[in-house]
Amino acid sequence: MNRNTMINKDKIVNQIKEHKQNANLNFRLKTDTQRFTKELFATLFNFPNDLDEDLDRLERLFENLVELACWDIDKKCSKVWDEYVAELPEVLRKLNLDAEAIFNNDPAATSIEEVYLAYPGFHAIAIYRLSHALYKRGFPIVPRLMTEYAHHVTGVDINPGAEIGEYFFMDHATGIVIGETAVIKDHVKLYQGVTLGALSVAKDLQAVKRHPTIEENVTIYANATILGGDTTIGANSIIGGNVWLTKSVPPYSLVSHKPEILIRELEQK
Repeated sequence: MNRNTMINKDKIVNQIKEHKQNANLNFRLKTDTQRFTKELFATLFNFPNDLDEDLDRLERLFENLVELACWDIDKKCSKVWDEYVAELPEVLRKLNLDAEAIFNNDPAATSIEEVYLAYPGFHAIAIYRLSHALYKRGFPIVPRLMTEYAHHVTGVDINPGAEIGEYFFMDHATGIVIGETAVIKDHVKLYQGVTLGALSVAKDLQAVKRHPTIEENVTIYANATILGGDTTIGANSIIGGNVWLTKSVPPYSLVSHKPEILIRELEQK
């Protein structure tokens, strides 16, 4: 390497350093969160396994996340682990109900084991429920990285702040988007491409409910879009495919989208 090349390299290095603005940013946090998430999923569902050993290993991984994600000096979020791990049995109970909902509603599911191992909708809801428990305790950035990992793997984007009830079913799941302040009650079914989103994304609405509420026993078919924090879908309603909704509907509603389909005969040669 000649002297001119060395000078140019030093100049580039210094310029890059000048533009690095976030001293807390460490991409290890992303990869270590993915490892923690995968280990957590395996601990809950793999059988047989040594739960004592697995929980000890998870605690060590969590302590590492505290060092990477908790930038305040006294590391208050290090105290979250005991409360979090105590909630895992309840999370698992809910996830078993989710798996049951998928198995009972999808005739293509040949076994409950297939649901746990092969269904992207189950994988996404599992990681959401595991991240939501951390989100509620104010643990920084890690819950979001957990659900973004699930988004990458499954194509389902659920913000960890969403509130989702029991016996939740996502069929095919790919392309489903559920926003941070969405509320979904028990026994809800969503099909692929459904969006529960916001009407506005202005930053000053951060503390405002921006996403819809879905009451009990609602079914929302593929590619429906429901927007707005004041929008409520009444219990026992059915929302058809490709519907666009920005206002509430009462219980027992059937909402459909009727496209115009044109068919003409091609000229025969």
